[in-house]
Amino acid sequence: MSGPLILAIPSKGRLKEQVDAWLADCGLRPKPVGGARGYSAELEGLPEVQVRLASAGDIAASLAAGDIHLGVTGEDLLAELRDVGGAEVLLLSALGFGRADLVVAAPKSWIDVQTMADVDDIAHAHLARTGRRLRVATKYLVQARAFFARHGIADYRLVESGGATEGAPAAGLAELVIDITSTGDTLAANGLKVLDDGVILRSQAHLAASPRAGWNEDAMAAARRLLGIIEARARGKAMASLIWPAAQDGAARAALAPYVRPGDAPRANGLLVTGRDLFAATAALTAAGVGPVSVTRPAYVFEAASDAAGRLAEAVGPAAGA
Repeated sequence: MSGPLILAIPSKGRLKEQVDAWLADCGLRPKPVGGARGYSAELEGLPEVQVRLASAGDIAASLAAGDIHLGVTGEDLLAELRDVGGAEVLLLSALGFGRADLVVAAPKSWIDVQTMADVDDIAHAHLARTGRRLRVATKYLVQARAFFARHGIADYRLVESGGATEGAPAAGLAELVIDITSTGDTLAANGLKVLDDGVILRSQAHLAASPRAGWNEDAMAAARRLLGIIEARARGKAMASLIWPAAQDGAARAALAPYVRPGDAPRANGLLVTGRDLFAATAALTAAGVGPVSVTRPAYVFEAASDAAGRLAEAVGPAAGA
């Protein structure tokens, strides 16, 4: 692939709203190109990034195929494609939203079935009684097979779900389901319960990259800028800047020695600390008689290098000028 960096983000639904809000918080608000209903956009401040709008499933497939450089989609969808055709997708950053669990659920009426070991027993009994294997409805065939194999369960067959998976048992299409759930409410409304050890994957939205996308120097440079901004914003939200009178600099530095991060460069009468250390650090300054001390929250904290960009360059190799 040649040309600009291509980033795909969700085109609709709750995940689109969350991704748009996350990018806007980073100072990278998506601006539609060709009208609000179009399928392309650009990022405010980063015109070298071409944004495509697509479904979460299509984004995962495009990453696996190398049709896009970067994409935001659910980890559950990426995991499903991980072992298909040698698909290689690099997870760059967990985004903390779009959370959902991929789970095994059984009918609530199966009061003696609480664990995967119970499913194994039921599967054996079902096969002996009916001559047919226990049916499991799901869209997540790869992960379902791997999970059942880890639990040593063989007497089942997968029924690929094309619609609302949670309705399969009530419709007589399956005995169990493997599906994604955020709250469990939809499963419960359909008379299903999540097994005690039935969580296959705790998923969330990820920014991911396709090493096979055909990276060039321009695309890699744009990725470094984008990833640097994203990391700097996350770092800024997690840190605070302490400022004290210049005349008390020596006392302040001695008091704050336990809170200096490895590699921190000295700065005039100030220090960046992590949010969790903020009140302990200010207490240490107070105990040392340092004051007044002001606290500000930086919008961004840029480091000399981006961890995510470094991992991406390593995965892509020298073809992109890494």
